[in-house]
Amino acid sequence: MLSLRTKTVYHRICSRNTSRIFIRAINTISDEVDDMVAARNVLGGSLENCCMAPKTGYYRDGFCKTDHNDQVKHVVCAKMTLEFLEFTKSKGNDLMTPAPHYSFPGLKPGDHWCLCALRWKEALNAGKAPPVYLRRTNIKALEYVSLEDLKKHAVPDESGSTVEF
Repeated sequence: MLSLRTKTVYHRICSRNTSRIFIRAINTISDEVDDMVAARNVLGGSLENCCMAPKTGYYRDGFCKTDHNDQVKHVVCAKMTLEFLEFTKSKGNDLMTPAPHYSFPGLKPGDHWCLCALRWKEALNAGKAPPVYLRRTNIKALEYVSLEDLKKHAVPDESGSTVEF
């Protein structure tokens, strides 16, 4: 039988560990909510929709949002080119072939898609980076690629008159 003192010490240890676990869980949830709800673009404004047809993004909600579950960071909103699609296929990621079991229609040149930041950078280094939409590209992309490189590959805005910066 445990003494009252032993029970009290055990209770305090359990309470502290439970509190630490609870605080970590709250912090993780808070970080995810910050990433998803208040997602910012690389220019500092609100993250805009990348594409709804086909639905893109890690969450397939049209936005290049991310969180800790998105291991490869689908944060760069790009306009697909045949050159990029062939490049990424050569690297083992065939984005052109439909995959109905994932409700993925396959991409074609001109489609918009949330790309993995490191794949975009890899394509950049190979001279095959597709154009990007800055207001639709998540600020988290700047952890992997420079704003300068993104600006050099920015798509003109929807009016076709000026580049997005």
